[in-house]
Amino acid sequence: MTKTIGWGIIGLGNIAHSFAKDLELVNGGRLVGVASRSLDKAVEFGNLYKADYQFGSYEELFRCKEIDVVYIATPHTSHAELSVMAMNMGKGVLCEKPFGINSLEVEKMIAAAEQNGVFLMEAMWSRFNPSIKKVKQLIAEGNIGKVGYLHADFAFYALDRSEQGRLLNPALAGGSLLDIGIYPIFLSYLMLGSPDSIEAISNFHTTGVEVQTSMIFNYPSAQALLYSGLNSNSEMKAQIAGSEGSLFLHSRWHQSQGYSLEKDGELHQFELPTTGKGYSHEIEEVHHCLNQNQKQSKLWSLEDSRNLMAIMDEIRQKCGISFPSEV
Repeated sequence: MTKTIGWGIIGLGNIAHSFAKDLELVNGGRLVGVASRSLDKAVEFGNLYKADYQFGSYEELFRCKEIDVVYIATPHTSHAELSVMAMNMGKGVLCEKPFGINSLEVEKMIAAAEQNGVFLMEAMWSRFNPSIKKVKQLIAEGNIGKVGYLHADFAFYALDRSEQGRLLNPALAGGSLLDIGIYPIFLSYLMLGSPDSIEAISNFHTTGVEVQTSMIFNYPSAQALLYSGLNSNSEMKAQIAGSEGSLFLHSRWHQSQGYSLEKDGELHQFELPTTGKGYSHEIEEVHHCLNQNQKQSKLWSLEDSRNLMAIMDEIRQKCGISFPSEV
């Protein structure tokens, strides 16, 4: 028997607004409480999305007995600490990507989930995008033969933004890699697994954060060319090519509304729109897991998050990317 899942949201920025809008489109869940370090902000957000409670501290929300799972959308540097705090207080957690800023933080989060027997998932919303799920299925079924090449990029111009903001501020683990580079890395991992070897190089901003990174992932019979950047736009269309054809995820591929299949000299396009912006699909996965008493997702497991962070750690080591909070 399914029950209505009570949600809490902390970190009430732009992503939280998108998430709250999509939550309204999903059956089986309701927004119970929201929290910000500014009570005024919590009240404004809570009234907008009809939350039952508004809190001026995260701890108050974690203590709310009507909340089953907390969506954490705070800056990267607080993901691990707040996730562990929520889990220690008995809450399930959907934590915005990246899970933490390094593997040490991810291991602390996973340990807390296991110790408290609660649900934990990284909010890798693209994993549940209908087009990405379909493309993965087609590849697994051999529709394009043996994959030999993957390309994915994610870039936009952000150098005109505040240097105190999350993208350009090293104290907030800024830069392109953790914020948007994680998407191309995720796609390569999802389709091809962990690479045998990695080549990577970065350029840096005056604040010290990395603002563009090019990566080559090498596999036994394939290579992936990946890119993220904050100093220009990019096409943001992904291609996975095999011995018998190619699949394309339409721009912006990480939230794609369709895909194309090029095979036997013909190009076929397919529309697969998301419900809302697309956060709805990861919300549905959380509901499914909680109603089945599963402590993690089978589609995006804790081991997947662990492996993804290990890849990013290696890229950071090769490129010399570090953050003050790690010292």
